[in-house]
Amino acid sequence: MLANQSIKIAIIEDLKEVALEMQELFNEQEDLVCTQVYHSAEDAIIFLPKFPADVVIVDIGLPGASGVEAIVAIRELMLNTQFCMFTVFIDDEKIFKSLKAGAKGYILKNSSSEKILSSARELYKGGSPMNSEIDRKVIDAFSAPKDDPEKATNLPLTKREYELLELLSQGLLYKEIESQLGITTGTVKQHIHKIYDKLQVNNRTEAINRYLNR
Repeated sequence: MLANQSIKIAIIEDLKEVALEMQELFNEQEDLVCTQVYHSAEDAIIFLPKFPADVVIVDIGLPGASGVEAIVAIRELMLNTQFCMFTVFIDDEKIFKSLKAGAKGYILKNSSSEKILSSARELYKGGSPMNSEIDRKVIDAFSAPKDDPEKATNLPLTKREYELLELLSQGLLYKEIESQLGITTGTVKQHIHKIYDKLQVNNRTEAINRYLNR
C-alpha cells in the first residue's frame, strides 16, 4: 500500500445497524476507508463495479440474491477486488459455495472488532482470513476421502461446450477459461449462451447443477 493511500472497503449487508457499525469501525482507522454500503446484492451488482473497492465484506443471507450470487456476478468485473464472507453460518455447504464463488475469506459475525479489522488488512495483502472453526472445516474437507460427483454425459452439447462447462463447474472466470482454452472472451460468452439455450437454463449455477446431476 502506498503512503497515505487507504484500503477502500465496501460492505454488502442487509441489516442496517450491523452495516453502519462496521462502516464506523473501518472509518475510525487511518489505513481503512468505507464509503460504500449496500443492503442488497442487486444494488451492489449494479453500482459496485462503477466504484471498485479493494475489499468487499459480504453477508451470505441477503434478501433476494444471495451473497454468493453477488460475488459471482461482481467478481467478473472486479478482478483485483478481494471478497470476504461475513456471516453467522458455519455449515460446510455455505462455506464451500462461498469459497468456490471467489471469496478469499470467511469470518463470523461474532468476531471481535480486532478480527474484522485484521481480516480486511490480511485480504488486501493477499491472505485468506478465517475463524478457527472455519479453518478446521476446510482442513477436514480436504483430508477426507471424496467421491467425484457423477457428471452428466448425455447433454446436447459439443465436446468444446462440455470442456467449457467443466471449467465453469470448477469456478473459473471467463478470462481464466479464455486462457485455458486458447479462445477469446467473446467466444467464451458465445459458447456459454449456447450452453444456456441448449440446457434451457438462465445462469451459470443452473447449468452447473444440470452438469453435476444436482
